[in-house]
Amino acid sequence: MRSKLLPIVAGVIGVLLLAAGGLYVYDATRSDMIAEGVTVNGVSVGGLKANEARVVLRRALEEPLRRPVVVRHRDRRFKLTARRARVEVDVDASVDQALDASHSGNLFARAWRSATGARVERDIQVDVAYSKKAVRRLVGRVSDELARKPVDADVEISSAGVTRTPARKGRRVRADRLRRQVTRTLLTTEGTRRLRAPTAPVKPDVTDKELVERYPAILVVNRGGFTLSLYEDLKLSKTYPIAVGQVGMDTPAGLYTIQNKAENPAWHVPTSDWAGELAGQVIPPDDPRNPIEARWMGIYDGAGIHGTTAEGSIGTAASHGCIRMRIPDVIELYDRVPVESPVFIS
Repeated sequence: MRSKLLPIVAGVIGVLLLAAGGLYVYDATRSDMIAEGVTVNGVSVGGLKANEARVVLRRALEEPLRRPVVVRHRDRRFKLTARRARVEVDVDASVDQALDASHSGNLFARAWRSATGARVERDIQVDVAYSKKAVRRLVGRVSDELARKPVDADVEISSAGVTRTPARKGRRVRADRLRRQVTRTLLTTEGTRRLRAPTAPVKPDVTDKELVERYPAILVVNRGGFTLSLYEDLKLSKTYPIAVGQVGMDTPAGLYTIQNKAENPAWHVPTSDWAGELAGQVIPPDDPRNPIEARWMGIYDGAGIHGTTAEGSIGTAASHGCIRMRIPDVIELYDRVPVESPVFIS
């Protein structure tokens, strides 16, 4: 009985060996073949030989990655070429990984996949090398050329009046965000390779509104024209006729501020020769010898703006250095000009 089984067993073993040998030979002939379902960066290479896959991948991946990345801002353009960015696509390594994925499993598993048409669902991510330094240089160039410093609102007070410089916002480039966008675009094979430079406004330290709040009132005195001009919210509001200091006791020229204010004040007579016997005295408000009528706005070293009953002096150089106004005018002005308001006298 045993002698009859031996030929049968030997025959079965022989068939199996032949089958295994056939499978080995078949598998060996497909060692350079990529399994169906394998992709590289989404590009299908299944069913292709290694050399064929390399051709397909270079066309699908290398060519798009060779196109320059362009950063735009309005009519400005900033270009980063693949050569300058040193973009390199490792197609060979991707094909090797695709082959490794195709050869996963043992001989019989691979034969079964081939016989049944089963797929190897695997996407290989291609390695792309690039110069980070080149990206930083591009971002730096965009930042340098697009950046704009803000302009603070400002005002110039002169004999010509009040000249206003409006505030203007500055601009900065959002460098970190741009760097990420350029890098992402540099490494992708899909979509546009044009970017808008991400920018952000930079606020000035002094805005137009803040400037107006800082200068609710400004006075400009023209001694030669015998006028006092009131600017409110940096705009000419009203001009009043005045009298100024006579020759030898000139109203002081320059930029000052309203230092103090008083209604119907006493007169602190300066210790000057022209004051005569009144020098150094304090003359009460109701004393007829007190020339300060209705309101007082001190400017500098005893000089100030006040009302006068000597209306005939308005339009002349008649005072001892102060600026005289008609009483209704000085009362009106007093309520509109706070302490520390600038006074420019030319």
